[in-house]
Amino acid sequence: MTGGGDSFRAVAGGPAHHIPVLGSRVVEYLNPQAGKTYIDATFGAGGYSRLVLALGSRVLGIDRDQSAVANGMGLVEASGGRLTLTEDTFSNLEDVIGVEQVDGLMFDLGVSSMQFDQAARGFSFRHQGPLDMRMGGEGSSAADLIAVADEPDLAAIIATLGEERHARAVARAIVKARSEHAITTTTQLADIVASVVRSKPGDIHPATRTFQALRIFINDELGELVKALAASERVLKEGGRLVVVSFHSLEDRIVKSFLSERSATRGGSRHAPEVSRVAPTFTILTKRPVTADDAEVSANPRARSAKLRAAERTAAPPRKTMPELLPPLPSLADVMRGR
Repeated sequence: MTGGGDSFRAVAGGPAHHIPVLGSRVVEYLNPQAGKTYIDATFGAGGYSRLVLALGSRVLGIDRDQSAVANGMGLVEASGGRLTLTEDTFSNLEDVIGVEQVDGLMFDLGVSSMQFDQAARGFSFRHQGPLDMRMGGEGSSAADLIAVADEPDLAAIIATLGEERHARAVARAIVKARSEHAITTTTQLADIVASVVRSKPGDIHPATRTFQALRIFINDELGELVKALAASERVLKEGGRLVVVSFHSLEDRIVKSFLSERSATRGGSRHAPEVSRVAPTFTILTKRPVTADDAEVSANPRARSAKLRAAERTAAPPRKTMPELLPPLPSLADVMRGR
């Protein structure tokens, strides 16, 4: 991402190298105003925060990755007090902001390019590194998971979260391999998966879906998303905007289902007219997901699978219950203790 005028350079301290996916569309739907407060719930390299700060707004950035927060301190200084960074999961955003309500909330889901590029983090099968994948550095790693998970659980995780058609074969190969030696590196696991998942020239790497599934499961990414969506209903002011950029079909499905349920007016029918109607808490702004155009995909290939959905908070009180949005999988704790 390069500059957007003097105001941008004054805030950002010069041009940034990170290119936020669908950045201009995020700003369009968030509609940030000078002096108002917005949450960048997945701060990462700060791309969206820079765009919002350049418009004179205040930003509260949240990231569970300690290195992302540390790397963002230069932007905190350059913002003149308009950016605050907190190391936490975005499911805790209510605790992070306290009793204050905000004017907008943005999410860029999944793993960041910075995390992929750091071999020591263990996210990428393209780099030799420890099989870690933890975004926050705490709890069980991917190596811990595949060392103890039974074959049916592994297959379910890989099939559901990775949408891998050969999940059973992959799980079987992992269990067989670990009986002979510990699987502790990214390349070890990638080679095991590639031995049973064949690919043609031009296809994605055979290990892509398995790595994706393990990362999502280890970090409880879908559970975090559901909690954060529920919290968004409570922290947004009337007229506040929610903007979510997702890269995985399961994430997008959860966001779509949540907004569809929260924008509907539920209530009585001709069979039970006395049932009171429940007012919608959101108005959907994107009837269909917004995607990147050819020019952006050419400049930033990561944008190819991105989908943006946005909604505006109504005056209705937040609801006390959430629809069932998560796929039926055991918890990481259950898997680690053998259920």
